[in-house]
Amino acid sequence: MPCLLPKNDSTEPLRVLSLGAGVQSTTLALMAAHGEIGPLPHCAIFADTAWEPRAVYDHLAWLMSGTALPFPVHVVTAGNLREDLLDGARGLRWASIPAFTRTVTPAGTPIAVYGEDEDGEDVQIGERVLATDLVDIGMIRRQCTSEYKIAPIRRKVRELAGLAGRPSPDHPVVEQWIGISLDEVIRMKPSREAWQVNRWPLIERRMTRWDCLRWLDRHGYPTPPKSSCIGCPFHSNAMWRALRDHDREGWRDAVAVDRAIRTGMRGMRAELYLHRSAVPLEQADLSNDADRGQRDLFGNECEGLCGV
Repeated sequence: MPCLLPKNDSTEPLRVLSLGAGVQSTTLALMAAHGEIGPLPHCAIFADTAWEPRAVYDHLAWLMSGTALPFPVHVVTAGNLREDLLDGARGLRWASIPAFTRTVTPAGTPIAVYGEDEDGEDVQIGERVLATDLVDIGMIRRQCTSEYKIAPIRRKVRELAGLAGRPSPDHPVVEQWIGISLDEVIRMKPSREAWQVNRWPLIERRMTRWDCLRWLDRHGYPTPPKSSCIGCPFHSNAMWRALRDHDREGWRDAVAVDRAIRTGMRGMRAELYLHRSAVPLEQADLSNDADRGQRDLFGNECEGLCGV
């Protein structure tokens, strides 16, 4: 299906829907198809990391079939995230994911004890010996969303808007629709580009994820799968359990990648883990109790382009 772009002499912006193929962006796309949100997007763009669950690709194929949406869906990619992680384990360049680190200071290690001097400055006043191992869990910086989602979508949008290889205008010529719902308002980010404005139609309509599910059910649509990479460290325990119990191939893949990234990643000294407890994935406590008190890390996902 060709992309119905605005005419060159038109002041109408190019309307592009960022399609993650999850609940919210699917609902947004279908509501536009039903005429409930407008004007109709000119096209949608799906950024493929090549590491989504099979169910996501099956759902995307239906959306692209020509029977669900009256506008085209472009698939763009910056490469295979899974294979690039394995390359990183072999010492090659890789785009870091928000993996967890585990640093253990063994029992018997002397550590400094600090106090304040008369000027209020921290000074070492002695040291103590650790009675037990001291375990510190951290998280490395995230590059994956930028490199595998934002960058390829931006390139395609500039191409469709006729901006490739040209100076960027100082006014908006593109309107990007992002499927963030009201319960994820923290993920709203303004466009960094003068030539583009972001729009969040679900938030305009005060719709939550639950509202999206109800809309899909009322219109006879199936519940879309959760859109996120198979081994995303932002997974909750419920998502890890769903992968383990209902997608054995995906679970085995995540376990294999988790083992591969443990040591040897280029530029990393610490051991890396996919699960937030910083233990091997197959040994992690995936119970509901282990999730209590844990915040939803997807709220930190930059630009709101993953998991919607």
